[in-house]
Amino acid sequence: MAYDVDVVVAGGGPVGLMLAGELALGGVSVQVLERLAEVDPTMKAGSMNTPAVAALHRRGMLAELEEAQRQNLARAAEFARQRAGTAPGAGGSAGRRTPPRFAGHFAGIMLDGGLLDETDPELAGHGPADRIGLITQQQVEAMLAGWATRLGVRIRRGVELTGLAADEDGVTVTTGEGTVRARWLAGCDGGRSAVRKLAGFDFPGTDPEITAYQAIAEMAGTERLGTGWHATPTGVYAHGPFPGRILTVQFTGPRAERDTPVTVEELQASIRHVTGAEVTVTGITSATRFTDNARQATTYRHGRVLLAGDAAHVHSPFGGQGLNLGIGDAVNLGWKLAATIRGWAPDGLLDTYTTERHPIGAWVLDWTRAQIALMRPDPRARALRGIVQDLAGTVAGTTYLVKKISGTWQRTDLPGDHPLIGAGSLDLELSDGSRLADHLHDGRALLLDPSGVLAEVADGYGDRLTIVPLGSPERPALTGLLVRPDGVVAWAADKAAPDEVIGDAAGPDPSPGRPAGDGPAQVTPDTTGPDQSGNRADAGGRAVDDGLDPLRAALITWLGTRSAASAAPAR
Repeated sequence: MAYDVDVVVAGGGPVGLMLAGELALGGVSVQVLERLAEVDPTMKAGSMNTPAVAALHRRGMLAELEEAQRQNLARAAEFARQRAGTAPGAGGSAGRRTPPRFAGHFAGIMLDGGLLDETDPELAGHGPADRIGLITQQQVEAMLAGWATRLGVRIRRGVELTGLAADEDGVTVTTGEGTVRARWLAGCDGGRSAVRKLAGFDFPGTDPEITAYQAIAEMAGTERLGTGWHATPTGVYAHGPFPGRILTVQFTGPRAERDTPVTVEELQASIRHVTGAEVTVTGITSATRFTDNARQATTYRHGRVLLAGDAAHVHSPFGGQGLNLGIGDAVNLGWKLAATIRGWAPDGLLDTYTTERHPIGAWVLDWTRAQIALMRPDPRARALRGIVQDLAGTVAGTTYLVKKISGTWQRTDLPGDHPLIGAGSLDLELSDGSRLADHLHDGRALLLDPSGVLAEVADGYGDRLTIVPLGSPERPALTGLLVRPDGVVAWAADKAAPDEVIGDAAGPDPSPGRPAGDGPAQVTPDTTGPDQSGNRADAGGRAVDDGLDPLRAALITWLGTRSAASAAPAR
């Protein structure tokens, strides 16, 4: 049967657009089917974590991210001026205590950035992604739509997936405009995913106990509200950081009418119930209600159908993890699916999507459940909240929570002892003044080769790999670094002594008798040549240990076998 397209992506939000762009970079054709005719203006996520920002930085969107944050910081500054009763540009700050440097929140417990241990190694090495975070979901969606369109992705708005029929060769998707035959289908169509339901994915989890509202509204009487997050006898609320922004959480169970628009009366009643203040809502710019329903698909793949983002996992938005988690899914899946379609994927590569991403999704569900437990207004929860608040007021507590919120703790579980292996948002300055992320815009894997010794080992991977003959002044001992297309470090080597390299591999060593990452290996330039497997051999055909077997193992694990007909491009 003929195919109309390699991949249909159901859902044109940030996750679907990110995945579509990654697939296009990987050289496969993509159609995005989005049910809504126009971009949803409803207020959603208001921030991004470090791995998500790093993912967009690697694809060339740093300038757009910086401009978006500049605009949002200006809005936040306007809100602060309004709350201080100071007109824009006026003085009058004398006598006011400088507020703590905001570093995030956990269950509405504000974190003071002044207590953050910035020497913690998990907080280092992320480059510009460290200083960006105040980005809204609408801004991200606009960036990704432009990027995907420039890459040739066809985005079909107002087209809803209504049915699917999957077989061992592909998927036939039914829409209101006809059918589309694709090799693969990716469901990125949100928490009520039609793809997930039609394909029969199991979706276990916990039922909701809250109703929460988030809105940008015109309100009178807000001078009675505190700024930031506050726990009350009837729930929790947040006011700011933008003019008109309000969030309420009440433990009254989920509403039966989940799909009806939020009314002025409904929002006002919730604000008054939770805050105890006689706030009057006079208009709504954007409003949504949500619950703490927390569920996760048991696998992210059924045959030719895959899930990503909220289609694979749902949870309350506390901590801003949903958008970030979905972006991570998309960048992990995109290159692996493209490699599978193009025919160079190593055995089992696509299976590592669920293996690597499911544990992070499960952690996020527990992270949000823990916050709900601390927000409950009952005496036991409030007693526990007080203890957590005390712990959060310490250097160790703040640092622990910030690492979790920022995502810098996240690592892909790969074999190897080198401290960089598994890191997913590394961004080093290189010796020519560029950054690591600058060389990843094209979606290829990357090999840093400052000495030129590694290029021959990596020869033959063609357009799967970019070789960059540069080192990093931030890590002068680094003699080699292999980065997967999704930014995950798969192999790294440091110079322990002159002419000595310590190598670790992310994956099994294909050479018999030599386990991956088994310690120091002497690297001595010689005149022997590689055999067909890429290992060096002397004139008599005997294998020579050049200490780079761990790199060979990582290349084979993630990029497959070499092609003698192609040569790795250098940049």
